[in-house]
Amino acid sequence: MQLLQDRIRREGKVLPGNIIKVDGFLNHRVDTKLLEALADEFAKHFDISKITLVLTAEASGIALATVCANKYGVPMLFAKKAKSDNIEGGLYQSEVFSYTYKKKFTMIVSHEWLHASDHVLIIDDFMAKGNAMQGLIDLVHAAGATLEGIGVAVEKGFQGGGDALRASGIPYKALAVIEQADENGIIFREED
Repeated sequence: MQLLQDRIRREGKVLPGNIIKVDGFLNHRVDTKLLEALADEFAKHFDISKITLVLTAEASGIALATVCANKYGVPMLFAKKAKSDNIEGGLYQSEVFSYTYKKKFTMIVSHEWLHASDHVLIIDDFMAKGNAMQGLIDLVHAAGATLEGIGVAVEKGFQGGGDALRASGIPYKALAVIEQADENGIIFREED
């Protein structure tokens, strides 16, 4: 998606360790008009008439997933990284390793909010190796729900997570795939 690529080129930064900093418009300070455009783009790639729920991971994917859910007329659910006292009943759980935070954590979703009858679209802001994404997929499968697709705003193509999803046969769309990111700049994969 050219709009997103242009924004990353203009405002994104590459930090040591190939960290792509886009927090000025995507996942800290949020440009809601941009997120609406991303939601519209995802709607071109997925049959949103089937979707009953948008799922994401706490915390940086919440803004994009909320805008998508609102546009598609369905609830948004986020997997929490810690159990809180207000969660009652059973939990679906998946242990994942965070590339960003360099530690393991357990994603949890209440049985109350994810059901076998749900048709889920997973939406997230970023994907590197795909560990968090696999955790979300595991939660959908644990509930017996139907995974309709996965949409990611920015994929770090050089870390393999997107390639694994493409090979799995799960409907998948990344709106901007970064092939290389270093002190020389950011290079994007050509769109399909």
